[in-house]
Amino acid sequence: MLISVLFLIIAILYSTVGFGGGSSYIAILALSNYPYESIPVIALICNLIVVSGGTAHYYKKGHLKWNLFWPFAISSIPLSFLGGLIKINKETFLILLGICLLLAGFRLLVMDRIKLDYKKTKEMKPKTGILIGGLLGLLSGLVGIGGGIFLAPILHTFRWGLPKQIAGTATLFIFINSITGLCGQLIKNSIQFNLMDYWPLFLAVFLGGQLGSNLGSGKFLSQRIIKNFTSLLVIYVGIKILFFN
Repeated sequence: MLISVLFLIIAILYSTVGFGGGSSYIAILALSNYPYESIPVIALICNLIVVSGGTAHYYKKGHLKWNLFWPFAISSIPLSFLGGLIKINKETFLILLGICLLLAGFRLLVMDRIKLDYKKTKEMKPKTGILIGGLLGLLSGLVGIGGGIFLAPILHTFRWGLPKQIAGTATLFIFINSITGLCGQLIKNSIQFNLMDYWPLFLAVFLGGQLGSNLGSGKFLSQRIIKNFTSLLVIYVGIKILFFN
């Protein structure tokens, strides 16, 4: 019950800014001693449930900038599928997971405190987007995250779009990576566990994702507090996995 409530809160928080919450889902599942083979699958399904609503929301509002999105997509789609297919042992998975969680946690703590000037946006070279998309796609498929939590700060740092365009791009990026990464994971694992056992988690993120995408980023009163809480949780789990596992 507690895990479902945490998933609900995380889905609300992340969906308001165009993310799926995969890193935080993974952190909670890792803390709860779920089988490591099931963690990427559960996290990717939760990502898909959350960002499907967000993708539709940003599309209807006209915040999807296709010239910004396609270079990332063209390389991330095949490589996230490949990442999901790659068989790695538990130790390698935990090392990759720990590093990703630390990076994601510090991103949440630091990025909102950096003030950027969006008066002038810059054009991204397609070759750069293809390279970044491929690297993030491979990592997404391997670990079970959508990759948007790493893509968004890159887009913000280089000012390759306006904030709403970046949120829309990150949302759609998470959506496609979650689909292809999940396909690879399911083929690799041949569903050795019953997904219906996790229906309370899926229901929680569905409700949270719908609520969060409709609230929008500046209208959720407790967003900063919950974001700080989840970032510290993710960092704690990353340190625990890397140094005390």
